[in-house]
Amino acid sequence: MFGERLKELRKENNITQQQLSDSLGCSQSMIARWESGECEPTESVIKKVAEYFSVSADYLLGISEV
Repeated sequence: MFGERLKELRKENNITQQQLSDSLGCSQSMIARWESGECEPTESVIKKVAEYFSVSADYLLGISEV
């Protein structure tokens, strides 16, 4: 669910994987791996992504719809 929500938020905000990776301090390939569901992010990354997009961690994890 995280990968789907991440990709959705990134596309809605017209942000490339590279732009997001620069902001989060990780590689573009890691963003791609999260979006594809190949791997899961750490708790600290989930927090950074939630803050970046002004959404809750619960939303990113599919626990809530807001």
